Amino acid sequence: MHPLFHPLFTQFITYFNEHEDYFECHEVLEEYWKEIAPSDKTHPLTALILLATGMYHWRRDNFIGAQKSLKKASERIQANASNNFYDGIHLTQVVDYLHESMELVQQKKSFRAFKILIISPELIEVINKQPSLAPLVGDNLIHKHMLRDRSEVLKAREEKRRNRH
Repeated sequence: MHPLFHPLFTQFITYFNEHEDYFECHEVLEEYWKEIAPSDKTHPLTALILLATGMYHWRRDNFIGAQKSLKKASERIQANASNNFYDGIHLTQVVDYLHESMELVQQKKSFRAFKILIISPELIEVINKQPSLAPLVGDNLIHKHMLRDRSEVLKAREEKRRNRH
């Protein structure tokens, strides 16, 4: 199976393109990345995770977080441009939209979504065959990170910080 046909990747595309649910994009793609390359922070999937994170920050008017995430996404895409994890998507267009978004964020302009163009008929078919995903709307979409229990994440960060000292 091609890595882009994995259910978590196809969910990422649906959340990004159809629902503009960038928080969920991050969640499902991070889960996939942790399955295949959890210690490789330069893996091509991390660029798409950062792209989703940047879009989420931008929508919430967190321009500093958006700029940092989008810049890292751009760097990682360029470093991995020929990787098969980008087969099936129009990477040049993604990069163009990414750079345009970075400029708009730098100018503190209003959020503007874009779609990841799928150029593989097989990938389109796999995406269309997946079970439907329920979209969120309003504040639950924009501030989704506030809806989840982050106690385990915060506990792990604190433990890591203590171990460094």
